[in-house]
Amino acid sequence: METRQPPEEFEMRKHLIAASAILAATVTLVAAACGGNPTTQTATGSAACINASASHKAHVVVEHLKGSSVDRCVGFSGDSVAGLELLKQSGIEYSSQKTSFGTAICQVDNEPASFSSCFPSGAPFWALWVSTDGTTWKISDVGIDGVTVTNGEALGWRYTAPDASPAPPPAPKKG
Repeated sequence: METRQPPEEFEMRKHLIAASAILAATVTLVAAACGGNPTTQTATGSAACINASASHKAHVVVEHLKGSSVDRCVGFSGDSVAGLELLKQSGIEYSSQKTSFGTAICQVDNEPASFSSCFPSGAPFWALWVSTDGTTWKISDVGIDGVTVTNGEALGWRYTAPDASPAPPPAPKKG
């Protein structure tokens, strides 16, 4: 004996299935747009590393003018990695210009939306910081192409108001 669902129940189930599929697709798209994956969090809450199986790891930390921040752990296999290569591997969007002290980063994670100079008069700029112990920051006196990072170290950028002394970005997340 065959049991049939009432038409209203069939229609409701069809709409729930469609809504679930749309929700799953939306979550996947948002995660991809944010540079993440819904399963990239570890049990401790810190982000999983890009190239997690690599023997060495370093962080790239970015703090925006309004205080939001991005922290990416990147694995690498050599004893060290060039700063610009670490930034590239992090997947964080950036733009740069050559300057008298090396390559300067002018735009990070789409801030500012547009630029003509890395160090515009009277406007914010990206200050580069280096942490050799993963907790204490030192402002860099060379461009990103003059920086090399080893295991446990970090690169940091903080978008700094022109009238303020540059302050370091937040410490990298552990993990």
